[in-house]
Amino acid sequence: MDRTFDLDEADALMPEVLARAIVLVDLRADLAELTFDLRASGHSRLGGLAESKALEARLAETIGWFSETGIEVKGLAPFLIDFPSVLDGESVRLCWLEGESSLSWYHLTALGFAGRRRLP
Repeated sequence: MDRTFDLDEADALMPEVLARAIVLVDLRADLAELTFDLRASGHSRLGGLAESKALEARLAETIGWFSETGIEVKGLAPFLIDFPSVLDGESVRLCWLEGESSLSWYHLTALGFAGRRRLP
C-alpha cells in the first residue's frame, strides 16, 4: 500500500500503534526466550515447537497490521516504524521508536534514521 500520512492522521493512529507495539514487544520477547531455551536445553516454561510456531504466526500477524495500514516497519529490536509523509514539500518519514510515548520525530526519506529530527 502506497500511502502518505499527514501529521494529524499519523497522530490519530498512535493509540492503536502503541497498543499493538506493546503486544509486538511481548511476543518478540517470548519468542526469543522460547527459542533460546529450546536450543539450550530442549525445553522451556513457554512451551515447545508448537508454541514457537504460534508465536511466530502471532508476531507476523501483528507486523502485518502495520504494513496493511501503510506504516513501514523498519526494525523489530528495537521496534521502529515510519509513516510516509510530506513536510514542506519534501518526502519525509514520521518516525517512531519503541519506548517513545508519542510521534515526535521525522527524517528526510533519503537520509533515514541518521537524519532524525524533532518535529517542528
